[in-house]
Amino acid sequence: MLAVDTGVVEEWLSEFKTLPEASISSYATNLKDKSALISSLYKVIQEPQSELLEPVCHQLFEFYRSGEEQLLRFTLQFLPELIWCYLAVSASRDLQSSGCIEALLLGVYNLEIVDKEGHSKVLSFTIPSLSKPSVYHEPSSIGSMALTEGALSQHGLSRVVYSGPHPQREMLTAQNRFEVLTFLLLCYNAALSYMPAVSLQSLCQICSRICVCGYPRQQVRKYKGVNCRIPVSSEFMVQMLTGIYYAFYNGEWDLARKAMDDILYRAQLELYPEPLLVANAIKASLPKGAMKSSKEGTRCIQVEITPTSSRISRNAVTSMSIRGHRWKRHEQPENGNDATELGNFVIPEISVTSVSGERTGNGEKSRALAENDVQHLQGVQETATDPRTDSKGMPEIRRQKSVRKMMEDGINSSGRVQF
Repeated sequence: MLAVDTGVVEEWLSEFKTLPEASISSYATNLKDKSALISSLYKVIQEPQSELLEPVCHQLFEFYRSGEEQLLRFTLQFLPELIWCYLAVSASRDLQSSGCIEALLLGVYNLEIVDKEGHSKVLSFTIPSLSKPSVYHEPSSIGSMALTEGALSQHGLSRVVYSGPHPQREMLTAQNRFEVLTFLLLCYNAALSYMPAVSLQSLCQICSRICVCGYPRQQVRKYKGVNCRIPVSSEFMVQMLTGIYYAFYNGEWDLARKAMDDILYRAQLELYPEPLLVANAIKASLPKGAMKSSKEGTRCIQVEITPTSSRISRNAVTSMSIRGHRWKRHEQPENGNDATELGNFVIPEISVTSVSGERTGNGEKSRALAENDVQHLQGVQETATDPRTDSKGMPEIRRQKSVRKMMEDGINSSGRVQF
């Protein structure tokens, strides 16, 4: 660490102590524009053996509990770097060097889990319904959604998920470590829109380092320093992806893409379903090329907007389309050839009993069938030539077909009829 950086940090430490109460608001507003101070503070945090680390952590905690919103966000921007330094020192089992960083993280956590009156906070999250449009999706682009009874009963209902109350912690252990760190990243993600570019860069870099340290990909990334594996939880990785997704569209495309690939790599090794689902969803939604958005000015995501004017699809079934379809059917000219062609189909009617109801003998079977065929042919032709009875001929023919089928199935090999 250079002497210039040391001087800048020492001046910052002494300035706030002598600051009057009325000047805190203007001081907090101008603090975010001091890029030299922010760069020097990052260098102090990255050196666990620095003598300035303990007073810097104490000063950052005073900022956070001051109640001034600008000072709170100033401390939050260093949170990713503080988490990485704590995890790196914990992996090397040099816990004495991380005492002040651990105290700062615990102080921020214990302040965030309670409200101003000291009661435990319960955070609520409303899960959006896919049937309603939002700034992220359009229901029409998802596809057809079946209007079942269950879907209609759930329409308009909001599902709310609650988090908390969270217990206070006096120290970080292997059991509660990632519970605390996950909640701290959740608080950081809630203020992502206020974070400067240097904080987003730090977030992407520490996500890559945490996920690949101790694995073969560390040699590809050429990360030095920590060579042992750092354990992570599934919930912690999901919170990392939340911040990376924001960094994609706010000027840090390359770093965010590298971090997402490393998180996906680690999630595949750990077989964590939640990070795999979120990372693949983000990857599938990304545009083909890199976002050429400037780091200053308006930052936005392109989405499809629902048109204000109502539109009716050309293929939509309406009362007019049904009425027109009926008109086309009635306007078709009647063709007399259909009746003539219908009369050509000769389906003999088989009589299985005589007039008196007695069975016919085996020798009289062929003669009775021939007489019935002639009578049936004459009857069908007379019926078919009359156009008025054209519509009545079809049921008669279908009935005769079914009778013939039953009779053919009923005649056994001895020539006798089976009923």
